[in-house]
Amino acid sequence: MNRIARKHLLKPLAFFVAALALEGCISPYPDSVGRYTSPIGGAPVISNETPYSAALRCMAGFVRQRPVRIAVGQIADYTGKTESDGSGRKVTAGAALMEMSALNKAGVHMVERFDTSVAEMELKYANNKLIGDDQHPQPAPGDYRRILAGSIPGSDYYIVGGITELNFNIRSENASGNGGGTATNATTGTAGGSMYVMNVGLDLRLVNTNTLEVADVISYQKQIIGRQVSAGVFDFLGTNFFDVSVGESALEPIQLAVRSVIERATLEMITRIYRAPGACAIPLGTDADPLREAGEQPYYAPAAYAPQPYQQPYGPAPYQPAPYPAYAPIYSDAGRNQPYRSYVSAEPAGMLGLRGGL
Repeated sequence: MNRIARKHLLKPLAFFVAALALEGCISPYPDSVGRYTSPIGGAPVISNETPYSAALRCMAGFVRQRPVRIAVGQIADYTGKTESDGSGRKVTAGAALMEMSALNKAGVHMVERFDTSVAEMELKYANNKLIGDDQHPQPAPGDYRRILAGSIPGSDYYIVGGITELNFNIRSENASGNGGGTATNATTGTAGGSMYVMNVGLDLRLVNTNTLEVADVISYQKQIIGRQVSAGVFDFLGTNFFDVSVGESALEPIQLAVRSVIERATLEMITRIYRAPGACAIPLGTDADPLREAGEQPYYAPAAYAPQPYQQPYGPAPYQPAPYPAYAPIYSDAGRNQPYRSYVSAEPAGMLGLRGGL
C-alpha cells in the first residue's frame, strides 16, 4: 500500500474512532438509573477553609469564658463591578453568610437578625392564634402558642460593612518569544507567560446594639495573583503542516479571597471583644503574619492530668493540676498604631508600591 492510499485510509478511520468516543459519552437511551450520560469529576465535598480558620477555632477556648451575643447585618458589595456579559456581579453577595460562618468557627453565640422572615411569619400566625401549642405534652383542642414578652434574646453587638474595593490588574508582567530554523519548512516554536495582580478590600464595623456606638472598625485588603503560560510548535511534514499549542492559566479564587479577608477581620474583631490574647494568630503557620502583634506567644490548652506513681504505704499521690505554660495575655493596639510594619523599608507608607502601582 503506497503512501497516498494509507493517507486516504487513515482519515475515515480517525473519524470512525472519534464517533465511537462520542457514542460512549452520550446515549439517546437512559441507563438503569435514568441518565443519558455519566457526569465527569467526582471530587469529594470538603470543608470550606482559609488560612485563618484554625486560628478562629483556637478562639473558642476564650469565647466560652465570656458569652457575648453577636448579630450580623448587611455586608454588601459596594464595588459596583459586574461581569461584561451581564451574568452578575464579580464579587459575592453572600459576604454576610461568610461572616456568620467565621463567627461559628470561633464558637461565638449568634442571634439571627439577617433573615427573620420565617420568625416574623410565625409570630404573625401565633398572634392570630393559628399555631397550636405543641410544647404541651397533651395539648387540648383549641390550645395555641402564647406570645411571651422577652422570649427573644437580644444582641450585644452587631457587625455590618461591605466589600469596598476590587481593583483589577494593579500590576502585570509578561514575556514571550519565538524561534526556529530559517528554512521555509523549518520547525518553529513560540513560548510565553504572564502574571497579573489584583486586590479586594473589606471594611467592617462592630456596633454596640444598646448604645449604637461604633466599638471597632477594621479595613483590610488582600492581593490576588493570576498567571498564564503558553507554548506552541509549527512544523511541516512533507506536504502537511502541523500547528500545535498548549497553555495553562490559573487565578486565585476571588470569592475565597473575600472569605479570607472576612475571617482575618473577624479574628481580630472578636479578639478585642473578648479581651483575648492575640496568640491565636500563631496557628496560621508563620511568624511573618503581617497582622500578628509583636511579642505574642502561642496559646496552650491545659495540660492533661498524668497519674503519679504510687508511693507506699500512702497510696497514689494527690492530684496536682499542671500549671499553664507561661504566656503573657497581650491586648494592645500596637498593630493598629503601626499598620505598615509588615512592609519592607523599600516601600514606606504613602508610596504607591503598597498597591503595586510602582
